[in-house]
Amino acid sequence: GMQSHLQALLSLYKLFCPEQVTITLPGKMKTYFKNSEAPWKAAITAVRQRNRGTSPLSQAVFLGTCQPLSRKRKWNAPLVIPASSSNTNNLEEDKEKNHGYLYSTNESFPVEQLRTFPQLLRNIHCLEFPSQMGSVLANPLLLHYMNCVKDESIYLRLYYWMGQMLQEECTWCVVDNPYEEEFKSFLETVYKAECFLQEGFSACEEFLYRTLPLWDGLCCRSEVLRLVSWIPLSSFSDVKSYLYDPLAQLFFTSSIYFKCSVLESLKELLQNWLNCDAIQVDLESSS
Repeated sequence: GMQSHLQALLSLYKLFCPEQVTITLPGKMKTYFKNSEAPWKAAITAVRQRNRGTSPLSQAVFLGTCQPLSRKRKWNAPLVIPASSSNTNNLEEDKEKNHGYLYSTNESFPVEQLRTFPQLLRNIHCLEFPSQMGSVLANPLLLHYMNCVKDESIYLRLYYWMGQMLQEECTWCVVDNPYEEEFKSFLETVYKAECFLQEGFSACEEFLYRTLPLWDGLCCRSEVLRLVSWIPLSSFSDVKSYLYDPLAQLFFTSSIYFKCSVLESLKELLQNWLNCDAIQVDLESSS
């Protein structure tokens, strides 16, 4: 019989290949398939408006949804990673006392006073992460601490902050965004933190999967391909649809230099997967 989901599938076929579907379908049906062309239509519209010399309100085209520019940009503030900010209320008193190595187990050591690795080891039992987790990315000592603690809440805080920053500041998903150099620097900082931790951030993985279909292969090329090399290992179907397919479309229509860059990135991705797998095998055998 004519089940509703089969009617929806046939209507989709009829849309693209009308000569293949000869039966009459009802005019009003429940929508079962989202319009996959919505992101491209939004991107094409933005390019047309820009070429006409108009200045439309900047909007993101993350999978067909519109996102406003970051609130920070209203006042033309630069894109910066926040400085370390401790959660303790007695920071000024602690600075005056200057007891850098004499904190008891009941007191939090202010991260602003963390300068050396020995200092980290002496106070690792009473350290407290900064209130703005973004500052961890540019602080090797806090990255060491983050790697030792393995607290899920820490990764969640960083995930939400980084995901918001990547979405708001992505230069190829926001029309007329003049801050490409700043965004490049931010992506480079994220990549260096991933290399330090020897693992990719889940927020970066989601960002790449969502924006690679909209990427032109030119904007922030080296930074994007470096982030690709740290995508965590997942099922082949996910990697193929979200990573390989968007890159393949650019690969076959781009220069030799771009092709070599993509191959180099995928080679590093494979190496990282093999290293992670080897570490996992060692941990299982030792346990």
